[in-house]
Amino acid sequence: MKKAYIQLHLALVLAGFTGIFGRLITLNEGLISWYRTFISAVFILIILTLTGKFQKITLSEKIKMGAAGAILGFHWLFFYGSIKYSNISVGVVCFALTSFFNALFEPAINKKKLSIQELLLSGLTLCGIALIFGMDISFRTGIILGIISSIFSALYTVYNERLAGNYRGETIILYQMIGGVIALTLIMPLFLYFTPTTSLLPSLHDFGWLLVLAILCTVVMYLLIINALKHISSFTVSLTFNLEPLYTILLAIVIYKENKVLSTSFYIGLFLILTSLGLQMCRVWYMHKNKQLTTVSH
Repeated sequence: MKKAYIQLHLALVLAGFTGIFGRLITLNEGLISWYRTFISAVFILIILTLTGKFQKITLSEKIKMGAAGAILGFHWLFFYGSIKYSNISVGVVCFALTSFFNALFEPAINKKKLSIQELLLSGLTLCGIALIFGMDISFRTGIILGIISSIFSALYTVYNERLAGNYRGETIILYQMIGGVIALTLIMPLFLYFTPTTSLLPSLHDFGWLLVLAILCTVVMYLLIINALKHISSFTVSLTFNLEPLYTILLAIVIYKENKVLSTSFYIGLFLILTSLGLQMCRVWYMHKNKQLTTVSH
């Protein structure tokens, strides 16, 4: 059990670094996203080839996984765009809006009852984003891209939930990365037309960080979560990953001193967002505890 908790928190730390790489790598957001999906797909393919753990699935299931990967690729595209046009802290704070859009999309897609409590709690996050939105006109493009990123993130979460229980993690991530590569390759000519770049190939410095991003912060992070889930409930994993934006902001302050360019309204907005996340964590914990007590009583 102790090993599983160590794996879970290692995964959380790795997740916190994904935003840092958005600033560290000098390529534009489109190329970062493309290389991340491509290198991840190649790496997991090599692992599956060496271990012989290929899982046979139908073409329709491959397409479903690929579609989820395309959504994930678009999420990364807008997430890194948000960081490039603002900064790391603003980008990950906007990512916290995922819970708001998730509360809207999940009932519509999975035909569940709309949760007013989730909407109200997520509304606090929305208020926090509104405060940050007004703090500096130079950040507004980044905030808009971050909001679009959170929409794709919510869609991916809802869509991916249907796949997670039926297939191995390695299989899911392989076909999702392939789907992400295909989707990003198709839109790349249009993307590069509007945002031209001097070079399509990463420098040696960028390539090194891309390897770390793809292998450690994508494939290894995902596999750590899968291994942790063998001993820890999905409830605990979900609860822990609510801390990801906070981890990333702390890293951005330590590494890039971003606190020097953040105003008071940012911290007020961040407080509202963290309050929303904290209340949601308490609500989920309370519901989970009640469910356990009900099960025991029966």
